[in-house]
Amino acid sequence: MSSITTKDGAQIFYKDWGSGQPIVFHHGWPLSADDWDNQMLFFLSKGFRVIAHDRRGHGRSSQTSGGNDMDTYAADVAALAEALDLRDAVHIGHSTGGGEVTRYVAKHGKGRVAKAVLIAAIPPVMVKSDKNPGGLPIEVFDGYRAALAANRAQLYLDIASGPFYGFNRPGATISEGTIRNWWRQGMMGGANAHYECIKVFSETDFTEDLKVIDVPVLVMHGSDDQVVPIADSAELSVKLLKNGTLKVYDGYPHGMFATNADVINADLLAFIKA
Repeated sequence: MSSITTKDGAQIFYKDWGSGQPIVFHHGWPLSADDWDNQMLFFLSKGFRVIAHDRRGHGRSSQTSGGNDMDTYAADVAALAEALDLRDAVHIGHSTGGGEVTRYVAKHGKGRVAKAVLIAAIPPVMVKSDKNPGGLPIEVFDGYRAALAANRAQLYLDIASGPFYGFNRPGATISEGTIRNWWRQGMMGGANAHYECIKVFSETDFTEDLKVIDVPVLVMHGSDDQVVPIADSAELSVKLLKNGTLKVYDGYPHGMFATNADVINADLLAFIKA
């Protein structure tokens, strides 16, 4: 398997297919590079070089006891970009991966990044506070932590079969394969890293990162996102970006790039080629 070794010794697994302009995909919690199979095959067929990595503690990367924080995640991406000599790259992130893209582009992307895409992403910050009154209460994330510690396998089944893809909505077309693949990816990672990552995706503040990014950024979000509500994420992020565009998808769920891949892929392609 292809991997790089970071400064602290973590092995970061990655896929690297094709040639041409590189597109780097950043997955959400608690998943892996496999979550982007549809998009990677699509863009590979369009003549792009497609790359996706497993975040530390996720998938096939090292289950580290430390470094489960957004600064380290972004530094790991920077190490990968340097090792693969990625330039003029487009970075696409979903959910927690959108936070990773934001921190990476802001801190490490100068001269290497052409554009970025945030899909159902966590920035600016998810948790409710005096500064962020529209956020989700800390009790929501405490509930995730308690459920993960008690029975991680059941929690992952509940998320995938419910709010993540909107399969809990009346009339939803449910895909058993999609649910099982989500569960499979989640159970490949480390319980400790996934537990610590709940704090990362809920409490990391990306406000200053968003302000300094100057490359074009497409912010894509479903109006029926039950995991990362649009009003406190995408609608705020686009106001902080210097060159951001918001595209809202009526009724689409959090995992819309899987449930509505044909629409999302076409819009991604149009943005990248523009």
